[in-house]
Amino acid sequence: MKLISSRDNPQLKTWRRLAQDTTAYRKAGQFWLEGDHLCRAALERGVRPLQLVLTESFQAEQGDQWVGLTDQVFVLPDALFASLSGLESPARMGFVVAWQASHQVLPDAPTVVLDRLQDAGNVGAILRCASAFGYRQVLAIKGTAALWSPKVLRAGMGAHFGLHLFEALSEADVATLHVPLLTTSSHEGPFLHALLKAGDLPSRCAWVFGHEGQGVSASLMATAQHQVRIAQPGGEESLNVATAAAICLHASATAGL
Repeated sequence: MKLISSRDNPQLKTWRRLAQDTTAYRKAGQFWLEGDHLCRAALERGVRPLQLVLTESFQAEQGDQWVGLTDQVFVLPDALFASLSGLESPARMGFVVAWQASHQVLPDAPTVVLDRLQDAGNVGAILRCASAFGYRQVLAIKGTAALWSPKVLRAGMGAHFGLHLFEALSEADVATLHVPLLTTSSHEGPFLHALLKAGDLPSRCAWVFGHEGQGVSASLMATAQHQVRIAQPGGEESLNVATAAAICLHASATAGL
């Protein structure tokens, strides 16, 4: 166990980059997890940290519960830990975890495709839905928010660790899928509930969710088996993309049950 008390410590600067720079993990080959809830979610999925970072107060209260995960354990004064955190209300512990890019797309897996989604909260929420409803693969087309950034990790609430995640892909990569593509549309195509009622909604498929403003690209729309509408009796023009994703993924996951 090593105590760090200097703001100029090189190790602290590395953690700060991982905690505050959205794409630092790609160069470093490591990512930052902050907070005991998220770290426990990682442990439950078999993830083990390279480094364990604790505040002095957390180490005094709960440090014994985290002993044995790694031989690299660091303790910081609470104020110093807060200086590296990207949270408004900093947690009191964190992990540094090894990261490497995924390379081989699974052509037959139920899949979620993210077409240039830029809001980290939306991306993380969709990853959480994908995990909950049995979609084990997520393909992020170039222009999508960095999947392992701290904000997406927090919004995903641990979903990352049960998913195959691919970043910076092209539409050509999406074309390698063997499952049918479905997209959402505000104005075209059959209604989701009608497809479900008729038994025409595939349970094994790839749902494509598009940019918050521009929607799914026209070229991906053209390759979709269905452009699906979600009924909105209340009259709103559109739904938040993460909300639409939850509705669509749940519908497919329960089709035929």
